[in-house]
Amino acid sequence: MPTYQFEAIDAASGKEIRDTVDATTEAEAQATIRSMGYMVTKLKARRAKTATSGGGKKPGRTFAIGGVSTKDLTLFTRQLSILQDAGLPILRSLKLLADMQKPGQLKNCLLDACDEIEGGATLSEAMAKSPKAFDRLYCNMIRAGEAGGALEVILRRLAEFMERSQALKRKVKGALVYPIVVVLVAVGILGFIMIKIVPQFKKIFDDFDSELPAMTQTLIDISNFTVQYWYLLPLIPIGIMLLIKAIKLIPYGRFGWDLFLLKMVIFGQLVEKNVLSRSTRTLGTLLSSGVPILEALQITRETAGNHVFENLFGKVYESIREGETIAQPMKENSRPGFHPMAMFFWFFFIAGPVGVLLYVLKINQKILDDMVVNMVDVGEETGELDTMLYKVADVYDEEVAVLTEALTSLMEPILIICLGCMVGFIVIALFMPLISLIQNLT
Repeated sequence: MPTYQFEAIDAASGKEIRDTVDATTEAEAQATIRSMGYMVTKLKARRAKTATSGGGKKPGRTFAIGGVSTKDLTLFTRQLSILQDAGLPILRSLKLLADMQKPGQLKNCLLDACDEIEGGATLSEAMAKSPKAFDRLYCNMIRAGEAGGALEVILRRLAEFMERSQALKRKVKGALVYPIVVVLVAVGILGFIMIKIVPQFKKIFDDFDSELPAMTQTLIDISNFTVQYWYLLPLIPIGIMLLIKAIKLIPYGRFGWDLFLLKMVIFGQLVEKNVLSRSTRTLGTLLSSGVPILEALQITRETAGNHVFENLFGKVYESIREGETIAQPMKENSRPGFHPMAMFFWFFFIAGPVGVLLYVLKINQKILDDMVVNMVDVGEETGELDTMLYKVADVYDEEVAVLTEALTSLMEPILIICLGCMVGFIVIALFMPLISLIQNLT
């Protein structure tokens, strides 16, 4: 028996009803709905799902592991916005884009969305059933576009938002490539010197049985440790990473780690500005799309990517529920205060007591500039909060780009100086006893 999906108005309460009913014909379905006391506004037969042999995969789907890359989703969103601007029906647009996709998770999710829409679901409802591709932020913006009848505008805004986020990520990642490559090459070369070269010099020094200078003895001790415990070189950083991951599994530990990152010299500014840029743009995009303020704040909190800012947005959310403004709780909670786990990370990574002292000096440092609070305050007063949030995001995007360039320029001479000092130490340590031996022989 066919299934009909309907939308109706409850004659008694006036509420909108969405449900399904089984009937042999459309006329019988309408009669059944009217007998329930509802006035039918929309009625559509659900398309029966195609059965697959042995209960296997649906037609067109392929086996895929993991989620959808942000790059692919951004490109899909831009293409969908262009098709909607051209006036194509949403189902036809999705099928067209699904055919263009390579086999994988995104193609599977688009085919699933097409099936849901053919069954009577809206685009936002269909996408919400594929969380591996479309997160809560994405689905809520689509839902707001459908409610306001401006889906093509929302898709364009969403595409611009995702493209800006991608561009910012590329800048930061690109800036990190050079120092990471240099450090890895330097570690490889120094490891080779310690394991292969220094032991050869040690044999020469042992043959002459002479007293070695302190620098040379230190170098030989480091070489002996490296030769005996070379496997610790990769295990130590891996162990530290696993320890951090384990601590971050606990919300208290994650807050301490994220606060440690925000308080770091220079690098902390980059993390802070990056999070603020993404959060303000997310909130501005949601508000301009018509998403309610409380729901927009909840989504922004979930996508902040930093537990300190998640905590901040949570407090703003609670304040707004009590009838306050956004700017006031932002200002009141802009200083995270003392946190024991953050102090532990400063002690562990930044030279013990010196790290603790640096942390104490940074306790009262704000994570929100007064400029952000003032812009939000002005936006609330003028009713242009989304516009002000966009401006804040643009300012921080520019600052992140400038700071990234400055850090890259600063890293080059620092790395060269550090490598020069290491190589100089090795050369001096090896040649000092050789010069002494030559003088004695002469």
